[in-house]
Amino acid sequence: MGEFILDIHGLKTYFYTEEGVGLAVDGVDLQVRPGDTLGLAGESGCGKTMTALSILRLVPSPPGRVVGGEILFEGRDLLKLNDEEMRRIRGKEISMVFQEPMVALNPVLSVGEQISETIRLHQGMSKQEAMVRAIELLDLVRVPEARVRVREYPHQLSGGMRQRVMIAMALSCHPKLVIADEPTTALDVTTQAQILDLINRLKKETGISIILITHNLGVIAEMAQSVAIMYAGRVVEWMDGGEIFTRARHPYTLGLLTSFPKVEEEEERLEAIQGIVPNIYELSQGCKFSDRCKYVSGRCGEEPPLKKVEKGHKVRCWL
Repeated sequence: MGEFILDIHGLKTYFYTEEGVGLAVDGVDLQVRPGDTLGLAGESGCGKTMTALSILRLVPSPPGRVVGGEILFEGRDLLKLNDEEMRRIRGKEISMVFQEPMVALNPVLSVGEQISETIRLHQGMSKQEAMVRAIELLDLVRVPEARVRVREYPHQLSGGMRQRVMIAMALSCHPKLVIADEPTTALDVTTQAQILDLINRLKKETGISIILITHNLGVIAEMAQSVAIMYAGRVVEWMDGGEIFTRARHPYTLGLLTSFPKVEEEEERLEAIQGIVPNIYELSQGCKFSDRCKYVSGRCGEEPPLKKVEKGHKVRCWL
């Protein structure tokens, strides 16, 4: 397997529509070490979720298609596996916690049926054995009265409970890698903290690797061993997660940090990044952030490489 459980090189996922070719993911490199958490951060529309869907080969096709790169999982290139081989990996070795559990869960099946279905598919258990395992998993993610909840339907549960069910499903077959896509979206602050504490505890207890997609840089600083900041389908900065508030260098990362509220400066006005994330069908030839960057210069008409500035720290910027 080597140093990384997941090693992605030059991943490209494009969308072919009447508007043209959209570069949703454009040459992304990512690495995840066994037992570590990789944080993926950036504004909505910069390619985080599409990168995750590309790893699982769930990109909607048409119009999307992975057109280049390697996705090495334990040394195997997932892009070279056939559909049946990929189905055996999904849910069993790599699983995903989706952003909206009310959409991801089937409204006409009880949560126990949905959890046990994955177990029966990948582990060959009987229906009764799988339901017992489903109850154990709900206990593991601290759903109260698991024996009762296992028979309930998604609409009968709170948002936090539904997200716990999604995490239970993701862990049902002892995966080696879990992708958590904005797992605390639309939850209140207290429930968000509970879900994040749960993910952290389960990682320590089970030794799984995690890709955590989030807008919250504070969460990344606390939970992630490394962080990739994405913009317009590319990684623009890579560093240790705990150093994001002290050693960030890319103008985009710095812009995200200045728009992050600080408790001790509650009277201070937040500084927003001007403009919006560019349309993936209308990307410029040079630096994709140049239209919004206050440090822009003539050299930014050329695309900068992602270059090493110090150990464990890479930045895509001419400065």
